[in-house]
Amino acid sequence: MTEQPQAYGSGAGTRSGRLGNTARASAVAAGASAAGLALAGLAAVVLLLWVVSPFPDNGLDGALHLAGGLWLLAHGADLVRDGTLSGVPAPIGVTPLLLSALPAWLLHRGTASAVASGTYRSAGWVLGGYLGIAAPVTVYTASGPLRVDVVSAAVCVPLFAAAATAAGAWSGSGRPRLERYAPWGADAAVALRAGAMATAVLVGGGALIGGAAIAWHNGAAGHTYAQLSASLVGRVAVLLLCVLLVPNVAVWSAAYALGPGFAVGAGHVVAPGGVSAHPLLPRFPLLAALPAAGGHGVGWAALAVPAVAGGAVAFCCARAALAVKRTAVVTAGASAVCGLAFAILAVGAGGPMGVGAMASFGPTWWLTAAAAAAWPMVLAVPTATLISWTRTRSPRAPAIPPPPPYPPMPAHPPGIPSSP
Repeated sequence: MTEQPQAYGSGAGTRSGRLGNTARASAVAAGASAAGLALAGLAAVVLLLWVVSPFPDNGLDGALHLAGGLWLLAHGADLVRDGTLSGVPAPIGVTPLLLSALPAWLLHRGTASAVASGTYRSAGWVLGGYLGIAAPVTVYTASGPLRVDVVSAAVCVPLFAAAATAAGAWSGSGRPRLERYAPWGADAAVALRAGAMATAVLVGGGALIGGAAIAWHNGAAGHTYAQLSASLVGRVAVLLLCVLLVPNVAVWSAAYALGPGFAVGAGHVVAPGGVSAHPLLPRFPLLAALPAAGGHGVGWAALAVPAVAGGAVAFCCARAALAVKRTAVVTAGASAVCGLAFAILAVGAGGPMGVGAMASFGPTWWLTAAAAAAWPMVLAVPTATLISWTRTRSPRAPAIPPPPPYPPMPAHPPGIPSSP
């Protein structure tokens, strides 16, 4: 009689273990599927262009190497191009930010689905499945005329995947509020929201500035585009690359509006204060929109973009109706969030495009981050603090005059005899 409950408990434990193994296998499959779908999508585009190209440079193996390299480049890894005219391998470190959106979204969705049907531990298994695909792809693309830098892939791919997995785990768990975990969570949520708003304003303003520059130099950009390739396939490839680099242009233009500007070669900067003489750049439509060397008075008008971003931070923090000291701290935290966001964007949007004069392209991350944090810090902190102080200050109550003296009331109304 006593052995039956033990056998039942043992069976229940085995069944629970099987369910746990099933959940882990499903999470690993979700991560591997996210990596495989993004890789397959890039491979399909590359192979299509390779098939219809009238003069393909490499065979099928070269096209697959290119697809794998682009997939790793989307994660922030650097590519290295051999066979240059100088004989020196040329690094390619500028990541098309729009190319990074596909693997990030797929991994985010896969993690959110796994966490929603399991626990937080599912996110780690999703990450393991994703990196299980990234490892052989890195090994496969580590050789060839266009190869991946293994060290940068070993650092950037796990960081990229971990960030997307963490965001997916937060979404899959129902987007819990920070105040559930810390007493200052509500203030941190306000700072994150205000910093994200400022970042969006800066990137949106940068997109407008970049679009205006391309429209102003549309003749030079169109002429360069027509000269790059005579075949339809080549022009489609250039157009796709320009589209993928649109977010990079927005980040570069935002860095220009913030003040530090961006580099177009080692030691050559494009900033509102002036444009230094840059070296001979590759023929590319987006580079044709760069302003000429010298000072440009119109460039100072771009400083209105970070001013609007500072106003957005002040509005968001003052709207939270916090105490004066808390408002100042939260606004300073929002400024730091904006600076951190632009540090990450600047690292992803820039990098080398070769050696020598081509070794530096895009904004300098620490200068851009400092400027992105300084603008809201200088403009928003005093403004939001003043608004909070004005709102929370209790006005003095007006003095109420004492009531006038009244004669004592008679014992009984006049004219009415009192009862005997």
